[in-house]
Amino acid sequence: MYTIHAIVMEISVTALKTYTRLWVLGIGMLCPGILWAELELELRPPVGQNILSWSPEQQLQGYGNMDSIFPTRIVPSNDAVLPLPSVEPNKAFDEVGLSYSFVGADKAETTITGVSSFMQRMNTAGLMVVKDGVVQIERYALGHHAQRPWVSFSITKSVVSMLVGAAIKDGYINGVNDPVTDYLPRLKGGVYDGVSVGQLLQMSSGVGWNENYTDPNSDVAVAPLGGVELFRYMNQLPRTGKPGAAFNYSTGETNLVGAMLRAAIGNNLSTYLAAKIWQPYGMESDANWLLDRHHGAEVGGCCISAILRDYTRLGLFALNSGRSADGHSVLPDGWMRESTGASPSFAGYGYSWWLMQPEVFAAEGVFGQIIWVDRRHNLIIAMHSAWPAAWGPELESELMAFIRAITGRLVEG
Repeated sequence: MYTIHAIVMEISVTALKTYTRLWVLGIGMLCPGILWAELELELRPPVGQNILSWSPEQQLQGYGNMDSIFPTRIVPSNDAVLPLPSVEPNKAFDEVGLSYSFVGADKAETTITGVSSFMQRMNTAGLMVVKDGVVQIERYALGHHAQRPWVSFSITKSVVSMLVGAAIKDGYINGVNDPVTDYLPRLKGGVYDGVSVGQLLQMSSGVGWNENYTDPNSDVAVAPLGGVELFRYMNQLPRTGKPGAAFNYSTGETNLVGAMLRAAIGNNLSTYLAAKIWQPYGMESDANWLLDRHHGAEVGGCCISAILRDYTRLGLFALNSGRSADGHSVLPDGWMRESTGASPSFAGYGYSWWLMQPEVFAAEGVFGQIIWVDRRHNLIIAMHSAWPAAWGPELESELMAFIRAITGRLVEG
């Protein structure tokens, strides 16, 4: 989530020729308020409109082209690609009779049949399902394709959490009980005194933060993305409770986690991600990570863009506790269990992972970006989407119903 300030982007001649548009953007939402003034009249949003209000056309243009719109840093892959074998054709997923039911806004139960119907209804651009390491479903729509990166929004938070684990194993961070001010001394003397690294990851700092995306004066809309300005802003927030006592979703705090991680490792986050996960664990394609244009640093709370197959590989990485086939891991022993375990603060959120049910957790981003990890059934479900709203009870109800149906079909046969 970014601050609401105008950001004038310099677009290269190549990008202009490729996309035939000039974008002037800022970000809102999971990177507070990047404003987008698009010169092509039929797609021009109202003045002050942020990413939460992009039209369907703007979503499809923007989500897959973040590196041509914003400043980003490449997360390079290499030639050692983790295979994703597909199921044999004669054993392909049979969706005949696959149906799911959910309760809509009108309180009536609706039943939908088929994967294609789900993707059309939910404006899903890419869907991938992997069971026991084998691809059961891989489909694309809305002009999307297998080699096109797609913005992850807050899925990035879960990736940053894994990088914190890597930094602990590497000795850059002592552990989750360390005071965050040990790594960000500019926060000393303010509301983050006494807050631990783990509490920051879990968003249980006891510091007030307003994540209301529809309020132009909310913290998520106006807080700086990084630098000294971010530290000053976060330190003037009110204390609302004791650290560790309650959960309060805060993209600002994950931006602090990103700053803490950069300070601890003495490097940028894209390079660390490439060295720890992207290359050794066989990602297929380069990713890119959105930068705060004022400071040139990755935004901790948002916006890694990657292809759908690499979303899936991230899920496999988490499912396998960060271990490769030869047993090598960049994470401390038990890190993923600790990250995805419930705590007294909030049963539904771990170290930047949503806890769905016992042995099931997810990385989620607004507008329908999902990496669903089911340890019970050795199952990964990954989605690229352009939902008509950031989130909502009806969207969630239908998504969960579909995931239950897919899981049931694959488990029961």
